[in-house]
This record gives sequence, structure tokens and C-alpha cells, in this order.
Amino acid sequence: MSTRTRDTPVKPRSQRHPAPLAQRARLAFAALQLARDLDTETVAAVIGVAALCYLGAAALDRRWVAWAGCVAFSLVLVAGQELGLVWWAVGATVALALVVAGLLLGVPRPPLTAQTAALIGYGGVAVAALFLAPRAGLVLAGIALVGHSVWDVIHYRRNQVVHRSLAEFCVLLDVPLGVGAVVLAVAG
Repeated sequence: MSTRTRDTPVKPRSQRHPAPLAQRARLAFAALQLARDLDTETVAAVIGVAALCYLGAAALDRRWVAWAGCVAFSLVLVAGQELGLVWWAVGATVALALVVAGLLLGVPRPPLTAQTAALIGYGGVAVAALFLAPRAGLVLAGIALVGHSVWDVIHYRRNQVVHRSLAEFCVLLDVPLGVGAVVLAVAG
């Protein structure tokens, strides 16, 4: 028997809390990532893809681009590696193309500027981690990934640039993966 009455307003779909099954799936995905051979390169690349997703959404002024970017930007970085290029150089090229596209399209400057700065900040730390000793690099990349979750929470609360579902997914990926990276580096 339902407890909902006619006087109880129905929340819009965007404000409903995701199903527990979806939350478990997200956490399972993060756990599977931890179970793999986690290294600095992997964690840094996750940061790069996450930052590109946000920048893509801001540059094209379309929230859905962030979800599509999860797959598209991952594939672009992997394809670049298969061609013998370093992922972060490919990512920087994609980022530059996105910024130019955003400027040519005349998208709102504040989100484009903020996402560009975030990509430079988080991406810069991720790339710097690659040049440290393996354990130190993994710690730095893990901390940067957990730091990116703060960016996700800000966007979730403001409900801007990306869909809330993407920001929530990123938090549920970034925190366990980042903390796991730090724990593995310290313990390993």
C-alpha cells in the first residue's frame, strides 16, 4: 500500500535519489578498479578523463556531453596510447580543441574558464605524479582524485555544467579509488 496521497508532491526526476541498485553498481565499479593492478598512470588518467568530461560539457554548453565524454575521452586517450603517444599529451590537445570550440561557439565564459582552470590544476597534479617515485606518485594521484571529488560535490550542489547523476557517479568513483590508491601506496 502506498503512503503517497494526492497532496504529496511528486519530485521531478532530476531531484529523485537514485535507486539503491544504481548506487551499489557504482560502488562495485569503483571496487573493481581497486582490485585491478592500480598504478599512478591509471589514477592519473582517471583524473584526466574526469576533467575532460567537465570541460567538454562546459565547452559545448551541453550537460549530456559529460556522460558521453566518459566513453569518448577514454577511447581517445587509449587510442593515442596505441599510437605511441602519451595520454596526457593527447588529453591536452583535446582540451585545447574544446576550449577553442567553446570560444568559437560563444558559450558562457565563467563555466568554460572554471573548467579550463580545473583541468589545468587537477591535470597538472596528475601529470606531476607521473614523474615522482612510484609510491609517492600514487599517493599524489590518489589525493588529487579525492580532491576532484570536492569539485564533483560543488557541481552536484549547484546543479550546473554537468548532470547531477554524473557528479554523483564521479564522487562514488573518485573517493574509493583515490583513498584506495593512497592506502595501496602506503601499505605496498
